[in-house]
Amino acid sequence: MMGLFLEDVDEGLAVDLGSYHFTRDSIIAFARKYDPQPFHLSEEGGSRGPFGGLSASGWHTAAGWMKCYVKANDAARAKLEAAGNVLPELGPGPGFTNLKWLKPVYPGDTLRYSCRVTGKRDLASKPKWGIVFSMNEGINQKGELVYSFEGKVLTARLPSP
Repeated sequence: MMGLFLEDVDEGLAVDLGSYHFTRDSIIAFARKYDPQPFHLSEEGGSRGPFGGLSASGWHTAAGWMKCYVKANDAARAKLEAAGNVLPELGPGPGFTNLKWLKPVYPGDTLRYSCRVTGKRDLASKPKWGIVFSMNEGINQKGELVYSFEGKVLTARLPSP
């Protein structure tokens, strides 16, 4: 997580992941490929759908978070590496809970994504790893929370001397 070993990750650590802008074309292109529901494919379909207009797939909203997370993580790791630090191996995400799409995302919306560490623990079954828990959010340009989930990521422990 952000180039840090488990021992260096503190509860409350908050990371601004950056923002993602949703355009009409990006919403439709994503929907054609991954979620072809009428309200994600056209203004006409959107006007007849549950959100009153063309809206982004929830999975597009999630993919925007991941794109921003990867970019922020890569930048943090590059900065630490440039300073001569040893970096931990990247760990997998064993899942998430409480995924919520709270408001629709429309063309022209920009979501600012964040990740805040809510806890961590050792893994008895994998002594070289721990698990970091986080609250992850997407807030639109109006300051409204539109997307959230609780994440988990395996995070390497400092190597034994």
